[in-house]
Amino acid sequence: MLFENGDRIVFTGDSVTDAERKRPIGEGLWEGVGNGYVRQIENILNVVYPDRLYWISNTGCSGDNSRDLLNRWQNDVMNLKPDWVSVMIGVNDCWQRFFTPAILTRQVFAAEYKQNLCEMMERTLPVVKGMVLLSPYYIESNREDSMRAAIDEYVGICAEVAKKYNTVFVNTQQAFDEYLVYRHSSCVAWDRVHPGPIGSAIIAREFLKAVGMDRSYI
Repeated sequence: MLFENGDRIVFTGDSVTDAERKRPIGEGLWEGVGNGYVRQIENILNVVYPDRLYWISNTGCSGDNSRDLLNRWQNDVMNLKPDWVSVMIGVNDCWQRFFTPAILTRQVFAAEYKQNLCEMMERTLPVVKGMVLLSPYYIESNREDSMRAAIDEYVGICAEVAKKYNTVFVNTQQAFDEYLVYRHSSCVAWDRVHPGPIGSAIIAREFLKAVGMDRSYI
């Protein structure tokens, strides 16, 4: 297990991380960290490791793309002085390409997305124990779907950046693909993005596997 007793772990990203967290910083039991995968991760850590204390903070912000996240990085990540930082960002970088195709200023194309991730890494890694980079995903098994194809490009960028900076990488798209072999995407999310309880559990499980939790617990 990468996390040590007393570590502060800051989760940040878009609405998938936000999940109705409290403001200005989502912390504490119950709804403090929101009702998504961060809540499930904190629940499991408290159950499996009752002898340890992990300070979990959530600064996810609904609607953010990687440009938005980078703009608030200092206030919502660095100023919290975390030991670990977990980032999930990218679906809105792609989403706007389809949702508002004529408004180019809202779109973050692949080159900028990669640059934004690299800047987050370079600003943060020197002062933390480590980072976890979770890929974006689209809960759609048809790889020829245009949104799915776009997301796949951004998943590849995440993997590349994680490898470059030797950070933990969580391929959430792969986890959902494995689930979709047996279940339709409607079991998880009608819009194929916001994960609900089942999707949040899938993300939480993959995260905990990636940071070294004993697999007998997950």
